[in-house]
Amino acid sequence: MPQTSLAFPLFLILFGAVWFLKTTGILPATATLIAIGVAVAGVAVLIMDGINKQSIISGPILIYIGAAIYLRTEYWFNYSPLVALGMMVLGFLLLLSRSDMVPYKQYKK
Repeated sequence: MPQTSLAFPLFLILFGAVWFLKTTGILPATATLIAIGVAVAGVAVLIMDGINKQSIISGPILIYIGAAIYLRTEYWFNYSPLVALGMMVLGFLLLLSRSDMVPYKQYKK
């Protein structure tokens, strides 16, 4: 008999754990979890893909978006300065990716 997928049982365990922690008040706000998840995704892009012309943009911009979500939900900044700073960060990263110091992405065969 073939082995079934682990996706559904793991989803149930994860969903139940998050639901339990949320209802007991242990888990932080949803926006905070989203901010952490987006920032961790940015770090994961940099770690798994390495430094190349694609990841040098996508990784740090995901980290910035996670930080901006957190700063906005904690009412430290309004949207306007966060968007303006985000435009500057994205522009800097786009210029950095055009540099010869950053290698092209190497595809594995």
